[in-house]
Amino acid sequence: MPKEKKSSNEEKIEREYVIPLRRQCTKTQKYRRAPKAIKTIKEFLVRHMKIYDRDLNKIKIDGFLNEEIWFRGIKKPPARIKVKAIKEINNKGEEIVRVELAELPQELKFKKARQDKQSKSADEISKQKQVEKAEETKSEEVKEEKKEDSKIKEEKPVKVKKETKEKVVKENKPKKEEKK
Repeated sequence: MPKEKKSSNEEKIEREYVIPLRRQCTKTQKYRRAPKAIKTIKEFLVRHMKIYDRDLNKIKIDGFLNEEIWFRGIKKPPARIKVKAIKEINNKGEEIVRVELAELPQELKFKKARQDKQSKSADEISKQKQVEKAEETKSEEVKEEKKEDSKIKEEKPVKVKKETKEKVVKENKPKKEEKK
């Protein structure tokens, strides 16, 4: 029996299976056995995870699972494999099953740890770049505001000077008329 876990979110169903591959793989030619093993895994999960339209494209196989199947080459895939399948419902309402190895071998554990570390550092770097861009845009906005403020300040004194000149001219004109 598969071990079933339902998360707090009812949209995810998680199960573990031991999938027998030997019977299906020995029916095919030796040079096609690893691809047949992949297809057998997908067919098994379509049947057992209750995907009603039987679409194999809705099964997504993890890279480490794929690597484990191809580890001994195309001619000798493993006879059985233990996997963990997670059925999710995406935004469009489609059911997608993600499959990964239930127990990683030592070699793959180190490889996965290295990948996780690299992805975390890449995420941190991208976050830092986003923060820097945000700071740059803020500083540019502040500079633009200062420029606008300085332009306004420059324009006001000029206007004041013009007004004073006009007042002086107006004052002079009436005086001239009075003298005549």
